[in-house]
Amino acid sequence: MAAIVSRVVEACVFKIAHGGPEYLLLKRSENDNIYPGMWQLVTGSMKDGERAVDAAMREFREETGMVAKRFWVVPFVNSFYVPVNDAIHLSPVFAVEVQEEARVVLSPEHQEFGWCSFEDVKQKLVWPGQRYAVELVHEYIVGGQEASRFLSLHV
Repeated sequence: MAAIVSRVVEACVFKIAHGGPEYLLLKRSENDNIYPGMWQLVTGSMKDGERAVDAAMREFREETGMVAKRFWVVPFVNSFYVPVNDAIHLSPVFAVEVQEEARVVLSPEHQEFGWCSFEDVKQKLVWPGQRYAVELVHEYIVGGQEASRFLSLHV
């Protein structure tokens, strides 16, 4: 029977620039063992005993070098199956807003970054779960729906 595990977190990073939202995508290093050259959201593993919310903030800082302006829980848990370890992975998703002038400092895991429009994000992201997560961020958090105030966390 497949195990159900939750060791991965994801964060959709955005800023409001030029009157609208721009979403940060990171391109994995070509030398990486897992999915080399793939565009993705901030994604990382939880350390033993670490809460998902703390792991998301740590991974955001490690992979981008930026400081969060605001932070939310996204009402979605991404899921994917890994046949190598016969495990179904559940990945909580978070949203992070940064200042318009924030500068990205990439970790060695990534070779490139891009600030993308909502339409471009849907074209570049490979995994449907990540696309859907950005749709929720775009509609509920960036779109300013009432749900966003219930999802907000203190940074």
